[in-house]
Amino acid sequence: MVALRLDSLDGRFAPHFHNSNPAPAHGLQQLADSEVLDLYDGTHVPEGAIMSFNGQSYFKQLIDLFSIPEMTLLGNVTEYLEQRGIPYDSEYLFSDIHNAVKEVHFSGNMHKEVGNNVGAYLESSTEVRHLISRLYNKNKRLFLITNSPFEFVDKGMSYMIGNDWVDYFEVIVVQARKPLFFKDTTRPFRFIYPKTGTPAWSRVKELRKGEYYLEGNVEQFTKLTGWDGSRVLYFGDHIYSDLADPSLQNGWRTGGIIPELEDEIEIGNSVPFKRDILWLMSLQNLIEDNQGTGYEDVINGWIHERNQLRVATKEAFNRQFGSIFRTYHNPSFFTSRLCRYADLYMSSVSNLLQYPTDHTFYPRRSALPHEINFNTILR
Repeated sequence: MVALRLDSLDGRFAPHFHNSNPAPAHGLQQLADSEVLDLYDGTHVPEGAIMSFNGQSYFKQLIDLFSIPEMTLLGNVTEYLEQRGIPYDSEYLFSDIHNAVKEVHFSGNMHKEVGNNVGAYLESSTEVRHLISRLYNKNKRLFLITNSPFEFVDKGMSYMIGNDWVDYFEVIVVQARKPLFFKDTTRPFRFIYPKTGTPAWSRVKELRKGEYYLEGNVEQFTKLTGWDGSRVLYFGDHIYSDLADPSLQNGWRTGGIIPELEDEIEIGNSVPFKRDILWLMSLQNLIEDNQGTGYEDVINGWIHERNQLRVATKEAFNRQFGSIFRTYHNPSFFTSRLCRYADLYMSSVSNLLQYPTDHTFYPRRSALPHEINFNTILR
């Protein structure tokens, strides 16, 4: 999962900042502060311009694995055109590249390539198999809802978990059309013949273990399984396609899978980073406590050092865009959406192996600006 947004009007990338402050790049070049100020008439981008699911927006959110090659291609093509002085329209460029990436996906070419070279693209995971086996043996009812086609899912799951992977799942839904699976209640389920991968014409009246189903919708899924939404824990790696509607509309518990989290935690727990953050916070306290005391030169020196530390701690995660979870002291826009739609988030679902199957996760009490942070007192 990545977290950038693209201004399709002029082809500039920017991270998902919560306070909507842009820090864009154009092509492969980072923009200077003066260019950003001229471009956006200041440092603020209205939230309505970013929240594309509340209406059309020229900011395109790039927050899944498919966005990585798309962003790379956009950046390199833009750089190529800029360096050679070739005129172009950023909206057309984005549209053409976006449609080309979609075509690779929807045409089946990507699925064929991965299916023919599974070992080059997927990791065989004994941990995931162990987790699924443990949940199954503890009488947890597992289900799979994916947008991928039947043959692709079967090859991938067989490689990662084993040829008997189907036996672990109560319900298997392929080509689910998420997020429409959670929005459109008119599309029925269709049974798929495993040997041919072709759908049957008969109406599905029950969802049977060991069988494959095509499309469908969450309303029919809930009716046919009889499962209480509040007792469902659903994992996905896309905030809007996987997590938003199940959480807000269906009352499911949700878990976000974010592979980048491992690197973020490693960097955040490193001695140099923690040292810089502690000194940054100390400097800020010194600046706040000594304002108006007449020591402007000293305070200005602290402010300069603070600014340097802010940049250093941001660039520790990524030199161009910083952390996907935070921009300086603020949570990123990506983090605000993640915390809104996900009850849990982790780098891999196999992290759950560290906990018993009956473990209950309780939300942490977050201190508001006017409150005492009791977490620091208890720890």
